[in-house]
Amino acid sequence: MIAEIIINTQAKKLNKTFDYAIPKDLEDLITIGSKVLIPFGNKKELEEGFVVGIKKDTTYKVKEIAKLEGSLTDKQIQLAKWMAKRYFCNVSDCIKLMQTPGTKTKNKEKRIQEKTINIISLKKSIEEIDFLIENNQIKSEKQIKILKFVKDNPEMTIPEIEMFTNTSRSIINTLIKNNYLETTEKKIKRDPLAGKKVEKTKKLKLTEEQNIAFGKIEKAIEENRYEEFLLYGVTGSGKTEIYLQLIEKVIKEEKQAILLVPEISLTPQMLERFIARFGKEKIGVLHSKLSIGERFDEWNKIKQGKAKIIIGARSAIFAPVENLGIIIIDEEHDQSYKSESNPKYNAKEIAKKIAKEINIPIILGSATPDINTYYKAKQGKITLLKLSKRANNSNLPKVEIIDLKQELAHGNHSMLSQELYTSIEQNLKNKLQTILFLNRRGFSTFIMCRECGYTVKCKNCNISMTYHSYENKLKCHYCGYEENIVTTCPECGSKKIRYFGTGTQKLELEIQKQFPNAKTIRMDVDTVTKKNSYEEILGKFKNEDIDILIGTQMVVKGHHFPKVTLVGVIAADSSLNIDDYRANERTFQILTQVAGRAGRENLPGKVIIQSYNPENFSIQTAKKQNFEEFYETEIALRKQLKYPPFCDIILIGFSSNKEETILQTSKKMYEEIMQKLKKYNNIQIYKPMPSPIDKIQNRYRWRIIIKCKMNEEINSILNQILNNLYNKNNKDIRITIDINPNNMI
Repeated sequence: MIAEIIINTQAKKLNKTFDYAIPKDLEDLITIGSKVLIPFGNKKELEEGFVVGIKKDTTYKVKEIAKLEGSLTDKQIQLAKWMAKRYFCNVSDCIKLMQTPGTKTKNKEKRIQEKTINIISLKKSIEEIDFLIENNQIKSEKQIKILKFVKDNPEMTIPEIEMFTNTSRSIINTLIKNNYLETTEKKIKRDPLAGKKVEKTKKLKLTEEQNIAFGKIEKAIEENRYEEFLLYGVTGSGKTEIYLQLIEKVIKEEKQAILLVPEISLTPQMLERFIARFGKEKIGVLHSKLSIGERFDEWNKIKQGKAKIIIGARSAIFAPVENLGIIIIDEEHDQSYKSESNPKYNAKEIAKKIAKEINIPIILGSATPDINTYYKAKQGKITLLKLSKRANNSNLPKVEIIDLKQELAHGNHSMLSQELYTSIEQNLKNKLQTILFLNRRGFSTFIMCRECGYTVKCKNCNISMTYHSYENKLKCHYCGYEENIVTTCPECGSKKIRYFGTGTQKLELEIQKQFPNAKTIRMDVDTVTKKNSYEEILGKFKNEDIDILIGTQMVVKGHHFPKVTLVGVIAADSSLNIDDYRANERTFQILTQVAGRAGRENLPGKVIIQSYNPENFSIQTAKKQNFEEFYETEIALRKQLKYPPFCDIILIGFSSNKEETILQTSKKMYEEIMQKLKKYNNIQIYKPMPSPIDKIQNRYRWRIIIKCKMNEEINSILNQILNNLYNKNNKDIRITIDINPNNMI
């Protein structure tokens, strides 16, 4: 018997099957989906591969499979093949998403099975490490980054350090070799829910609207029928209670449920609600902030059927559920359901495919649905269920828009308008809580010489550096490069260096200055670097009498804080000015979601939106919390300009260390695309151009944009062109194809 095997590699040239003989003693054990070790080429070490087909014979002279390691199901292999074609990537890239975490065997790595892990810690004292860094005895930026991370996060594994610092294992090994770090084995209890003590709750009586929505989905569950539902409800309308009761129904039928949430910061709060209703034993949790060991144990808990409810971020859609009864995607509009790295998959599309194949309902929940989703609901392709009132009869908050141009005209140069300042002051007197939202982290967003106009940019990327006051450093938010602050212009020698723009750090200092007695806490990418940071910050705000929470979009979705009665949006225009056709949609969604954090209990809520463009329709409709009005205006614009949902946008990205390589490759691809796709009606193919950010991590970036309705035929042609180019070109060029990308930069 012969096995057709896909090698576990990122090399595009090897994205094909290779024939291997199945040893006689493994013929009854090896099936489609088996993970095997095989001799490949002239390599001494065995390669990892996956069996994707089995046949009787082959025309080639073949080697024999060396070892059987584990297996996926035939359905998982078929899904991986579909994903590889749909998202223009290797089959092995997709298979990795479905593997048990911590079981990679290539290059003889130790697999995580026993409840022990190798942890990394500093071998030298903190003082000695600081001295070596300050005196340039350790010069590598990546080594310094790792040492600082280990200093702040003791007892982390190598994979966790790699993930959180975006560095490689070889750099960590160098630090171990040079006696800066050491590795020790530690026994651990890998329960991500350990220590969670939540009071039991009973199911609530549903409102009339909730009952109607519940009944329609319940019918689909009982009839074992695929149906896609959009549960569209205003903030606080009780969507989570419907989720809870639907999942209870599924569990009674001895099936499992998957609940996806967009942000890891939402997972702790959602977990609390579900633990309070169902207990810890029935819940499995999967997200990237768990340790490898925790993910390994949770994965096996799910595979063994012990976890009836799987809660997690987008990758949880690949959980090894044996008997799935429902898939729920909360905050379905959120862009984090689309992966930014290969494979560039959309978890909503994967969920829909899985639900269709096994005939179960899928629920998309949101207070501000994705325009594409709502359009399909209006067209009757998705069943629309509306919740127009808050479940506890509390009123939606009162929303005010402040024109910042008027504030400047009256001499107010503060980050806070007079109205917002007064409202914060009043909230502090009443011992109520405030959330301040600013979707920019750091202190100042760019640094410029006022003499000659020189702007400080990252040496690796064509992008402005951001000033972070707490570390007194300039940082690049794209590659992580850091440098000391600039006091003299390197172009003209002037001392007139000024810091422009505002970020969450600057806002925090401003609040501490204007309200010195207020207790504040900040939540952004810079404050959630440690494990469980999300949970700690949200827990402190909820339970430790913190007056003001300052944060980026991490604070705007799904959180329920009974004492929050005031929300301030510092700069509503930041999302309007992005180079993306969804700028209006994202502005409306962010403003509506952040407004929904105010007045969720019996206390009246107030929202103050500060803007230089107060008349913009997305800001005005957000003020009224009127999604329908926003949708009608936005969909008319999309139709006129031919944007999704009226077409798909296909972005073909090129990156290389050499701009000449990009010019040649992108030109070849453009010519081939024109030749093979020009016969199709309603297709627009734009010539290769530099990307808006044309250099990141020392790699030049170009792109081709195609606007059309993607179908199987166009997908196949693009896959063929991509494979042809990879077979002809050198290793330096990277080509990616992304359908309806999250950002157009």
